[in-house]
Amino acid sequence: MAEKRVYFFGNGKAEGSAKMKELLGGKGANLAEMTNLGVPVPPGFTIATKVCSEYYAAPIAPDRLQSGRRDARLVRHKWPKGLAEEIDKNLVKLEKAMSAKLGNADRPLLVSVRSGAAVSMPGMMDTILNLGLNDDVLRGIIKRTGNARFAYDIYRRFIDMFGGVVMGCDHDYFEEVLAAAKKKAKVKLDNELSAEQLKEVVEKYKSVYKKHIGELFPQDGRAQLRHAINAVLGSWNTPRAVTYRRLNNITGLLGTAVNVQAMVFGNMGKDCGTGVCFTRNPSTGEKEFYGEFLMNAQGEDVVAGIRTPLPLKKLGRRLPKAYKQLTGFMTKLEKHYKDMQDMEFTIQEKILYILQTRTGKRTAEAAVKNAVDMVQERLISKKEAVNRVTPEQLDRLLHPHFDPKAERNVIARGLPASPGAAVGQVVFSADTAEAAKSKGKKVVLVRIETSPEDIGGMDAAVGILTARGGMTSHAAVVARGMGKPCVAGVGALNINYKTKKLSVGKLTVKEGDWISMDGSTGEVMTGQLATVEPTMSGDFGRFMKICDQVRRLGVRTNADTPGDAKRARDFGAEGIGLCRTEHMFFEGERIWPVRQMILAADDYARMLAEVDAAHTPKDKKAIEKKYATAKKQFEGALKKLLPLQRGDFEGIFKAMAGLPVTIRLLDPPLHEFLPQDKASQAEMARRLGVKPAVVKAKVEQLHEFNPMLGHRGCRLAVTYPAIGRMQARAIIEAALNVKKAGKVVLPEIMIPLAGAVSELKLVKDDIVDEIKIVFKEKKARIKYMIGTMIEVPRAALTADEIATEAEFFSFGTNDLTQMTMGFSRDDAGKFLGEYVNKGIYAADPFQILEEDGVGKLVEMGTKLGRKTRKKLKVGICGEHGGEPKSIDFCHRVGMDYVSCSPFRVPIARLAAAQAAVREN
Repeated sequence: MAEKRVYFFGNGKAEGSAKMKELLGGKGANLAEMTNLGVPVPPGFTIATKVCSEYYAAPIAPDRLQSGRRDARLVRHKWPKGLAEEIDKNLVKLEKAMSAKLGNADRPLLVSVRSGAAVSMPGMMDTILNLGLNDDVLRGIIKRTGNARFAYDIYRRFIDMFGGVVMGCDHDYFEEVLAAAKKKAKVKLDNELSAEQLKEVVEKYKSVYKKHIGELFPQDGRAQLRHAINAVLGSWNTPRAVTYRRLNNITGLLGTAVNVQAMVFGNMGKDCGTGVCFTRNPSTGEKEFYGEFLMNAQGEDVVAGIRTPLPLKKLGRRLPKAYKQLTGFMTKLEKHYKDMQDMEFTIQEKILYILQTRTGKRTAEAAVKNAVDMVQERLISKKEAVNRVTPEQLDRLLHPHFDPKAERNVIARGLPASPGAAVGQVVFSADTAEAAKSKGKKVVLVRIETSPEDIGGMDAAVGILTARGGMTSHAAVVARGMGKPCVAGVGALNINYKTKKLSVGKLTVKEGDWISMDGSTGEVMTGQLATVEPTMSGDFGRFMKICDQVRRLGVRTNADTPGDAKRARDFGAEGIGLCRTEHMFFEGERIWPVRQMILAADDYARMLAEVDAAHTPKDKKAIEKKYATAKKQFEGALKKLLPLQRGDFEGIFKAMAGLPVTIRLLDPPLHEFLPQDKASQAEMARRLGVKPAVVKAKVEQLHEFNPMLGHRGCRLAVTYPAIGRMQARAIIEAALNVKKAGKVVLPEIMIPLAGAVSELKLVKDDIVDEIKIVFKEKKARIKYMIGTMIEVPRAALTADEIATEAEFFSFGTNDLTQMTMGFSRDDAGKFLGEYVNKGIYAADPFQILEEDGVGKLVEMGTKLGRKTRKKLKVGICGEHGGEPKSIDFCHRVGMDYVSCSPFRVPIARLAAAQAAVREN
C-alpha cells in the first residue's frame, strides 16, 4: 500500500485531527479539527510535513523555469514518487465537493495554497491566493457573477502574488503599476478603482510578468498549482524563515505542510468582508472579542496594512447575523482548545467561513492574565496554567516601563500594538538595525510597514514603529511574539527612506535621533524618557502564587546588598543562596584597609609560620616583635574591616529576616584589589605611606598566569586564617545583633573552592573556633550552618568525604564548568559560538548547564554527599541558577534550591514549576 501523504477535509468530515500537528502542521491539523467540529471551513487537502523533508532530500528537477535563477528558494526539487497522483486524486475530491473544476470557465474552482508548520511561524512562509485564474476563467467569473470589478481585482492580485512568490518577480514592479493607476484615477485606495481601471491594471501586470519572467503568464491551472506547491515548500528555507526559527529556538521539525483550500471571497461586494480575530485581547489578555476586519477585501489587505481596518465590534452593525455566528464559533473554539485562539475569517455574500484557527500569539502581560483567568474560569488546571507562560515572557515583564511622572513630548499617536517602553535611536532599515545592535546601540526600527524580510531588524530593535497597519498587522503580530513594544498605524508619520528622515507636521526626525515610544498607549515622543522598575502585583502576583503551589524546588537569590536582598524578596526569593563578601570590599573607602592588609600579608604569613615552628613562648614573642609592623598593619586593617562587614551583614539579615542567608567567604585572588596602572599605584603608595616601588613589586608578586586556578577561595583562608576568622566573627556578631532586635536569623557560612576534605576541615575548624569565642564574649548563641561551594571537580568526585564536614553543598557551576571542560569563561566566548554552530555542543555551557559532563559531576556529587549526610542541603548558585533548562536539570537531580540574580527569581519560580509539571 502506498504511503499516505495527502489528507482531505470537507463537508463536515476530515481525514486528520488536531492530534496530527506534527504530520499536518498546525494549520492543517486545525482545519481538520474544525471540520470535524462542524465549523464552516472551506474544503481542501493538506500535503504532509514529511513531504517537505523528502522534497529537500530529492535532486533538483530538470525544469526549464529554473534557468538563470539566483534565488535559492526558487530552485525546484523532484517530488517523491506517487505524490502527484495523490494530489490529483484529492483535487478531484475537492472539485466534487465544490461542484467546480480547476480551470473550468463555466464553474471555476479557485484555491489558496498556504504553508503551515507544526509550530506557528506567522508571515514567515509563502501564501498564494486565487490560484486557478486565467483569461478564460476571468471571463467565466464575470459572466457568472455579473461583477467585473471583483473578477479583475482577484486576477490582478493573483498575477502579483504568483509572479512574486512563485516566480520571484519583485513586488515593487506591480506596485508601481497600481500606484500609477490610482494616481491617474485620482483615488487613494485599491477598492476605489473601477472595473475598467482594474482591467487596464491586469493587462499591465501581464506585461510586467512577461518582461521580468521572460514568458506569458501561465494559463494551465494544474501547472499553476504545481509551481505554487513548490514555492510554499521552497519558502521553508528562506532567510526570513530560517532566522525566525533560530530566534525562536524552533528545531526538530520535518518542514512545512502545504494546505490547498477552496477560495471564498471577501471582495465580491458590500456584503462581503474578511478579518482576523482573537478570542481574547492579545495585548492585555482581557476577556473580550478582539480583532479587525475590512469590507470588500481579501485577507492580505488586513495583514499588509494597505487599508486601515475597522474594529471587530463594528462588524456587528454591518452584518449582524455573520457577527453573531462568528462570536459563537470563537467561544466554541476557545473552549475546545482551552486556549486563546487567533482566527481568520471571510464573509462571502453574508455567509461566514472560518479559514484558520491557531493558538494566539500574545504579549507577556496577556499570557499571564490568560493563565490566571482561565484557572479561575476552570477552563484549565493550575499545572496547565504554568505552561501557558514562557520564562522569556516573564522576563519581559520584569523590565522597566516609562516613569508616569516623566514629561512626554508626544509628537504622534498610533495603535498600541504591543505594550512596553522603548527608547532608542531611529533607524529605517532592518540591516541598519542589525548593524547598530552589533555595536551595542539601542534602536527603534521605523518602517512604513514591515514585511517578513524585516525579521532580523525587528529582533535587533528595542521597539518597532510603523506608519501603516493595524493591531493584527505583520508588525503587531511579530512584535507581540517577540515581546517588543510596537506602535502601528501612525498615519501622521511621513517616512522618507532615501533621506533617512521622518516628519510629523513641521518636526523632522533624522536617523540616529532619539525617540521614545509607548506600546501600551500608542504614543511616540522625542528624546529619551525616564523609566521605572517593575513591581509584582495583580495578575503577575497571582500567577506566581500558582507557580509556587506547583513547584518543589526552592528559589533563592544572589545578593550582596540589603537593597538587592529586599528587591529579590519582593520578587519571591526564599533566602539568599550566595552573598559575595568581596563585592563589599570595593565600596567607598573600605578598599584602603583591604590594600593595607594585602601589603602586610606576606610578612604576616611568614610570622604565623615561624610562630608555629617556634619551640618556646620566648621564641614566639621574639618572632612577633620581629614582624611587629606587619602584624600591626595586617590586624589593624582587619579591625577596620570588621565593623564594616558586620554592618553589611546586619542589613542583609534584616532584609531577609526569617529566611536563610548563605554568605561566601572571600573568594577572588588578592591581586584583584590592587591597582594595575602606574598612576593608581602611585596614589596607593601615597595613601598608605610607602614607596611606589613597594606597591609595584606587590602587584608583580601577586600576578598569576591563571588566577582562576590560583591563590583564591579557601586557599586564602589556609594562608591567612585571620581573614576567614574576621569574616566569621562579622557574620555571627551581625546575626546576634539582629536576633537581639527580635528578628529570626538563619546564617549559613560557605567556604569556597574546597577540593579536599582536609582542606575544608582546616578552614572550618578555624571558623568554628572563632564562633565559639564570639559566643563566649557575647554570652549568646545562634544556630548556624557551615557548608562549601562545589566548584572543583575533585570535590564532586569525593563529595562523600566532603560531606563529613559540610552541612550543605552549593554547586558553583561557573567555575565547575570552567574546570571540567577546560574552557576559560573569560576567553572562550571568542570561539564557543563555532562549537555551537557546528553541533559540537548544543549550547554555550556557560549559559546552559552542560549535562553530559558537568551535569554528571553535579549529579554524582549530590548522590555521594547524601550517601554520607542523608539530609544534606544541596543548591546551585552559578549563573545557571536562573536559566530554565538548567533549573529543569536541578529539579531532576533532586536539589533543594536554585539561586539566581534578583530579576531572575520569578523566572526561576516559573521554570521550577514547569519542571515539576514535566516530571508528572
